[in-house]
Amino acid sequence: MTIYNILNFGAVSNQQIDNAKFIQKAIDSCSKNGGGCVLIPAGLTFITGPFKLKSNIEFRVETGAILLANPDESVYTESAFRENKGEGTIWIGGENLENVSITGGGIIDGNGAAFMGEELKEAFALKPFDTIDPRPHILTLINVKNIKVHNITFQNAAYWGLHFIGCKDVLINNIFIYNSLKIRNGDGIDLDHSQNVNISNCHIESGDDCICFKNRREYAEFGPCSDITVTGCTLTSTSCAIKFGSENMDAIKNVVINNCIIKNSNRGIGIQNRDEGTVSNVIISNIILECRLFGDVWWGKAEPIYVTAFPRANSSGKDAGVRFPEGATKGEVGKVSNISFSNIQCTSENGIFVGGENPSKISNIRFQGIELTINKTTHYKGGLYDCRPCEGADMIMDETAGFYLYQAANISIKDCQLTWGENRMDYYKNGLTAIACEQVEVIDYTHPKADKKPSITIPTKLPK
Repeated sequence: MTIYNILNFGAVSNQQIDNAKFIQKAIDSCSKNGGGCVLIPAGLTFITGPFKLKSNIEFRVETGAILLANPDESVYTESAFRENKGEGTIWIGGENLENVSITGGGIIDGNGAAFMGEELKEAFALKPFDTIDPRPHILTLINVKNIKVHNITFQNAAYWGLHFIGCKDVLINNIFIYNSLKIRNGDGIDLDHSQNVNISNCHIESGDDCICFKNRREYAEFGPCSDITVTGCTLTSTSCAIKFGSENMDAIKNVVINNCIIKNSNRGIGIQNRDEGTVSNVIISNIILECRLFGDVWWGKAEPIYVTAFPRANSSGKDAGVRFPEGATKGEVGKVSNISFSNIQCTSENGIFVGGENPSKISNIRFQGIELTINKTTHYKGGLYDCRPCEGADMIMDETAGFYLYQAANISIKDCQLTWGENRMDYYKNGLTAIACEQVEVIDYTHPKADKKPSITIPTKLPK
């Protein structure tokens, strides 16, 4: 394989020179000659603005090398979401490619804090902007086939980390992602309209979702997000460690998640359907997860497992009108069905939540072998289930239950166990609460009796 060392194309390792044009020259030369390896050499740090990958290239950042995003916001001009310019820009990009590899053992650093406002207690403040939010996504690949990302570290994303849009045949293995737990929108990996993806043996820490499946409206032509496996990963998030949605205008289906550990997260596993797309055929098993409450700036109230289908809120802000189909002023939500959770150990300040707009939207959800311990560990207010972004009430305020089912159908709970921890709050009440549900099956669910109330309650009034 021919090596194209960026030093031979003019790259300089110092804190003043933007090396984007030199890196691009190396990539272009490599591509023109039929492919090979573009090398970021060991022991050096290179500042760079945006550049584009090309087909048949191994982009190798050697162990000890650092590729650092240029902190000058003016160099980031290409929107990550086409005409929707308010959700970040492209740093390392590539479109309509094949055979792309990113590896080498080194570090690709998004320089996230340089693009943020003041560091506050819960999160960095966001800087105001007029049209384009300049915060760069680390990697944005669009319509790329045969991608391998392995043995490399990504860190300090200013917006999303790795964004795969309409990509096929993707292997992500043995990578580390260390994003600030205080940077909003700092996702780890986003699979958007992508198919045939394997994620394995990765460690991800992020201030937003660690791994997220979605179908953004800006890229509707690429079809569903499907045929995905995730295994052997360790995850920490101040939002949701593994999330489906909230943007989903197509179908998310055929997903298997197995043998993962989630620690110190605001929400564990979340299906957050808010658009007309569907979520179906998902198997999640052999998971250890620990959740805790964080501040309101982060969506989630320590729900270890969260399965929802509510229409998106129609209000001001980027999570409303721009998310609706063209010409629509009100959103609809698709069905969530055929979801299986098994052999999962949960420790959290909250219980499992399943809820939808009506029972037809949430159906055939199976829980088997769930061991849940609920214990108060932070000072944040509990007794809440977070439904943001939702038309109507964003929060359900009610007593905490091991399983809280709200307007759902065909729910099966088998061989499960609830334990209250040492710090049991007054609002930690029931084994199961079911509100306006249809066909709830409970077999061998072990839980303590509630204080002065039956342990399984069917309220007649909906919470507000």
